[in-house]
Amino acid sequence: MVSCYGPPDQEDLTDEALYRQVGAASCSQALVLMGDFNHPNICWKGNTAGHKQSRRFLECIDDNFLLQVTEESMRRGAMLDLVLTNKDGLVGDVKLKGSLGCSDHEMVEFKILRAARRAHSKLPTLDFRRTDFGLFRDLIARIPWDKALEGRGAQDSWLVFKDRLLQAQE
Repeated sequence: MVSCYGPPDQEDLTDEALYRQVGAASCSQALVLMGDFNHPNICWKGNTAGHKQSRRFLECIDDNFLLQVTEESMRRGAMLDLVLTNKDGLVGDVKLKGSLGCSDHEMVEFKILRAARRAHSKLPTLDFRRTDFGLFRDLIARIPWDKALEGRGAQDSWLVFKDRLLQAQE
């Protein structure tokens, strides 16, 4: 479990340090990250944000495969106090329990539903946490798509696209 607070006027360098720490923590077998991150303009239903800092925060959440499990709005319709996890089903029964004293913060109560156990499967899976997405983007960008898909129908284009994607993945 990790608890964080991000002040509204936090500098970009401090944000980047936080994102590096989140990245390191997200490699844990089970992570619950909670706190007030002060990104009131994030629309969690659409996974969008109007401000650059909030968009960067969303990128960090997505890049580290974290799930945001708080569903109720808090202050003035914004969802600021968040509970994030790296395992679906690890956290549940999330409830707002009112403010603590004179604070404008909401208490967020939740339950850890199960111990996260690594499922042992003989089916090979990809480890996206170790992916070099920059290299992957470069490999995909080098493909002359106009030429590769020229004169092909939807099905053939899909097969070519899938084949090139799998080649780049290797």
